[in-house]
Amino acid sequence: MFQLFVVTLLLLTARAGLAEEYGKAPYGLMTDLLEKTDVVWRDGLPTQLQLDELGSAIERLQIAEIRSSRPYFSWIVPNDKKNARQTAMRIQVATTRDAFDRDDQTTLLWDSGKRSEASSTAVPFGAQEPLAPASIYFWRVKIWDQDDRESDWSELKAFKTASELQEYATSRYPIVKKIDRPIQTLAINDSTTFLDFERASFGQIKLEIVAPETGGAALVRLGERVKDGRVDRKPAGTTRFWEYRLRLLPGRQTYAVKTRVDKRNSTGAAFLMPDYIGEVMPFRYAEVEFCDPNSKCQLVAAERETATYPFDETASRFHCNRDDLNRVWELCKYSIAATSFAGVYLDGDRERIPYEGDALLNQLSHYSVDREYSLARFSQEYMIFHPTWPTEWNLQSVQMAWYDYLYTGDARNIAKYYDDLKAKSLVALAEENGLISTRKGKLTPEVLDSIHFKGSGFRDIVDWPHKGLAGNENADSGETDGFVFNDFNAVVNAYHYFALNSMANFAQTLGKDADVKFFTDQKAKLNDSYQTVFFDQVRGVYRDGEATEHAALHSNMFPLAFGLVPADHAASVTKFIQSRGMRCSVYGAQFFLEAIYQGENDSYGLERMTADDLRGWINMMRVGSTITLEAWDDRYKPNQDWNHAWGAAPANIIPRKLVGIEPTSPGCATLRIKPQIASLTEVDAKIPTIRGPVKTRVVQNAQRFALDVEIPGNVDAEVYIPAVADNDRLLVDGEPVSDLEIVVKRAGKFWVLPHVGAGRWQIERVTP
Repeated sequence: MFQLFVVTLLLLTARAGLAEEYGKAPYGLMTDLLEKTDVVWRDGLPTQLQLDELGSAIERLQIAEIRSSRPYFSWIVPNDKKNARQTAMRIQVATTRDAFDRDDQTTLLWDSGKRSEASSTAVPFGAQEPLAPASIYFWRVKIWDQDDRESDWSELKAFKTASELQEYATSRYPIVKKIDRPIQTLAINDSTTFLDFERASFGQIKLEIVAPETGGAALVRLGERVKDGRVDRKPAGTTRFWEYRLRLLPGRQTYAVKTRVDKRNSTGAAFLMPDYIGEVMPFRYAEVEFCDPNSKCQLVAAERETATYPFDETASRFHCNRDDLNRVWELCKYSIAATSFAGVYLDGDRERIPYEGDALLNQLSHYSVDREYSLARFSQEYMIFHPTWPTEWNLQSVQMAWYDYLYTGDARNIAKYYDDLKAKSLVALAEENGLISTRKGKLTPEVLDSIHFKGSGFRDIVDWPHKGLAGNENADSGETDGFVFNDFNAVVNAYHYFALNSMANFAQTLGKDADVKFFTDQKAKLNDSYQTVFFDQVRGVYRDGEATEHAALHSNMFPLAFGLVPADHAASVTKFIQSRGMRCSVYGAQFFLEAIYQGENDSYGLERMTADDLRGWINMMRVGSTITLEAWDDRYKPNQDWNHAWGAAPANIIPRKLVGIEPTSPGCATLRIKPQIASLTEVDAKIPTIRGPVKTRVVQNAQRFALDVEIPGNVDAEVYIPAVADNDRLLVDGEPVSDLEIVVKRAGKFWVLPHVGAGRWQIERVTP
């Protein structure tokens, strides 16, 4: 069936008269998941230097060093030809640029030769000897397509190895800087100037001031909030305000205000800023007040140096006919970039500590807005050895590893940490029925040691805050919707199911046959017990535990999101979730929305992402934040900060669920494109993958649904088109599918085209 479809699409391509000329080279080259390996930064700012010019520099420079002695290579296959796919490739590696020009095998460190290789991600360096430490290398690649057409060579990509190498170690970028200037400069009075930088970021301020011969002094105020047109000096929660006294020198001078260090987020387990960046604080607003209003001091210019992990703002886009959803997207996308300032996924500015719950949401959103995978991998590996106390969040280590493999296709991470991930699946806590519990006596010191947990109070969380931890209308139940904790917890065991499924896939990938059987059997046992213990046949919903009739939102959204709900229960569970509303935290909103879209209730998903009540992203913007909040509002968490990426769920829900682009096999070799746009009439999106961006445009009305989609080379996609009636007409590039002999299947509310290859396609549904 697949071959017939591909042949038909190739014939369609030929009829369209597309050029058969070839020569376009692979691009987007990555070494160990890093693309910008040839960029040289000076104190966080990019320079013109190339790697082989490092020896001539005297400044403090930063580069992304490769830490593996046998790195993996990835690239993007051009999609200029429909159904374009790679069938062979050739990689060359050398120690100098000119080695490639001489076409002499003796000058190359490694030449793979033409190899029948379909993968364009995670291709290992294959020379007999590993790379040397502290050395510069260059590489390039060419490919052959399904017609054995040979491409041009790619551009050269340079990288430098670290001074110490392992066979595999995660590489990552340095922290970098960008310069922001205020969008508004307002004179409050003769001696005070108010500055608005449009959006908050983690940065430092520089000021250019002219002072008289006697010098003078100024007060510099920085903050995240504004009140009555001034920087809020007593902000609620742990949102930031700091004031600095600046001694002025005579004449025109530029001042770098040294950011004060906060003890809470710079001690213990907190991540510190590198010395070439220095301490930063989150702020949007600034005031400069000259202490002597008669001193004739003048503020000439101001700029903010913002610290971030390298971020490509052009890698993704989303726009639709609803301005409120566009604003939500921009808020959440920006939040992912802004909160990357420390080079690891953190919980926000208050503590600056990595937590698995924050990191999982950050990971999915980062994948959805940028072609960047190293920050997620580093964060996940760090938290394997620095776990936090919630049961579910330790299980999330396995979940993060699965998403890493799904999006990158690079299995070295799971191979190196397989035993740790196996322990993190918490299978040691399983009872005879397959369910796990922290209350049945199996949470021994030995089990805690196996998951590297050194603290105390290891327990289930469900959601956060819990009862009594916030002064709001949910003080009696917290953000858990009144969840009743039992020996067997429906939420914890939904996570355990996801972990078992992931471990079975890992074992399959690594050839561990005994473990494949073990985890597959455990998953089946857990699934059977889950339905028996938790599902209420009368109400059609899942209970919180084995000894309660209470059914919280969370006990239903997690199993639906994680694939535990059988098809014949999906409607009742989805209906129940909608009936409860957003009775969860901004963290829980991730799984709430996943469940809503899993239940194909896209109208309600759109409604919740654009809701203007207190439990929504519109409220985050209304209160004045430009980065997502730690909680829905101050009343839900009085000590909250204003820079939590775990509040940015739409950054991944919009691309993955509303636009509907998700990988279905490792390395994005296969994708599902399932738009669930509800009442939206126009959607335009660009979503990054490691194999290249997927670009979609949807236009719909009552009679017509038109999907224009551009699929990267070397990708096979399953495309879903919303169905209206049994007699819908489907067209591909204007041709009826019946004429093209394309087999289309029906799956519930959708028509499904099982195999659509690379290139640009228009797929339409017309309802008579």
